[in-house]
Amino acid sequence: MKHPKQNNHAPQTHPSALAVPSYHRILVKHGLIEKTLSIPDAYEVFLKVGADPEVQKLRSEVALGNKMKHVPALYLATAMALQGMTKQELEALKLRIKEKRV
Repeated sequence: MKHPKQNNHAPQTHPSALAVPSYHRILVKHGLIEKTLSIPDAYEVFLKVGADPEVQKLRSEVALGNKMKHVPALYLATAMALQGMTKQELEALKLRIKEKRV
């Protein structure tokens, strides 16, 4: 009698979780965008967030401390910079981003 082939694959996570890029999750986590914002629009917002002088200052402090040079590290450094901001700073950032959109 043949034994059924065992599934050696790792359990799959929900496909929609994999479909959302890290920059989208970072922005949603910090309340800078709505979860329903399209991926191209979210990337545009992420670029504006990364171009913000306050975020650049915080990101460079993180990057210098960790000697980050590759692209995923930039996402991580931006996430860490946002994480280090107070609610007031995040609200101010959100207003600056909205001004740039208009």
